Amino acid sequence: MDQPSGRSFMQVLCEKYSPENFPYRRGPGMGVHVPATPQGSPMKDRLNLPSVLVLNSCGITCAGDEKEIAAFCAHVSELDLSDNKLEDWHEVSKIVSNVPQLEFLNLSSNPLNLSVLERTCAGSFSGVRKLVLNNSKASWETVHTILQELPDLEELFLCLNDYETVSCPSICCPSLKLLHITDNNLQDWTEIRKLGVMFPSLDTLVLANNHVNAIEEPDDSLARLFPNLRSISLHKAGLRSWEDIDKLNSFPKLEEVRLLGIPLLQPYTTEERRKLVIARLPSVSKLNGSVVTDGEREDSERFFIRYYVDVPQEEVPFRYHELVTKYGKLEPLAEVDLRPQSSAKVEVHFNDQVEEMTIRLDQTVAELKKQLKTLVQLPTSNMLLYYFDHEAPFGPEEMKYSSRALHSFGIRDGDKIFVESKTK
Repeated sequence: MDQPSGRSFMQVLCEKYSPENFPYRRGPGMGVHVPATPQGSPMKDRLNLPSVLVLNSCGITCAGDEKEIAAFCAHVSELDLSDNKLEDWHEVSKIVSNVPQLEFLNLSSNPLNLSVLERTCAGSFSGVRKLVLNNSKASWETVHTILQELPDLEELFLCLNDYETVSCPSICCPSLKLLHITDNNLQDWTEIRKLGVMFPSLDTLVLANNHVNAIEEPDDSLARLFPNLRSISLHKAGLRSWEDIDKLNSFPKLEEVRLLGIPLLQPYTTEERRKLVIARLPSVSKLNGSVVTDGEREDSERFFIRYYVDVPQEEVPFRYHELVTKYGKLEPLAEVDLRPQSSAKVEVHFNDQVEEMTIRLDQTVAELKKQLKTLVQLPTSNMLLYYFDHEAPFGPEEMKYSSRALHSFGIRDGDKIFVESKTK
């Protein structure tokens, strides 16, 4: 059988991990594995291989000498072959079957859709626990074959594969805990529910960028489909109804949710989005990556009551009544303007005269003197100013620092400014 053209796995391995490119490092925990078999390749004693091999974007098209792979890679546990030119599953099988300790395999962005994965080839993957097939355009038939032959698979990545539907295999995969299936074209919940049938032990489901338009499932059915789901990402889903958010309460073990970028929340402020969602999801302890503290939950639930207090009864969500039972019916909070006062109406006293005027509090003492110059008929250099707080028990305070801002005196409406001449 002719060897496929292009660069082989072994060729790239020898080039990348030769002593010139990957020097030996001594010290505790820093050693590298050198196979001990005496009849190996002459390259054996000159290669320094870690247990994690990263050979992405190297133009690999085939395996190369299988005996060499077995000699060098007996200890390898993680292998990244993403963004290469592997298009034949038989070549992938030749590599993987000679890496007996392999638990993590990344085959992303290889054109493996150009060949059919046979069960005999998939059997060589049997020890893999984490498999990445992003942007490989792997068909569901290929995925089913893999699931049949990987009894210990725990994490599967199927992103960017242009899936519009989900095809269920004849048997389920009870070992899988985490599924990343982001950036596909899955919009109907009838497709998403099949994932629950396929993976009954699923703990984490990442559906970001799929534009799922609704969660159309009875509550009891959701609990049966996803009995162990702890975390779900619906980032940039197409959800437009609060009923869809309420449906998340039907997952019996759900603790973590991501809901950024959904149409439903676009009209709300950042504060409203977070608080209204937290209040509707009493069991969720982490929202959009941030922990929900007990204090934040109580604040959110009280906010929820006040938010809906004046809404017509027929439009009030059921959660509102649950929270009123918990906290009572709360009145809206009084609006308090905490912005600093920008101006004040004061009395200006000079030469036994009194004038009422409005002064800006963001100006300095020197600028106030300029404002008073025409009124009191004194040059600013000959002017003394005193501030008198009508509510304070103390006497007037001299305003002697020209650069001091007026707001720092705490001037309010009704206070007095006394003007005297230095030469008086």
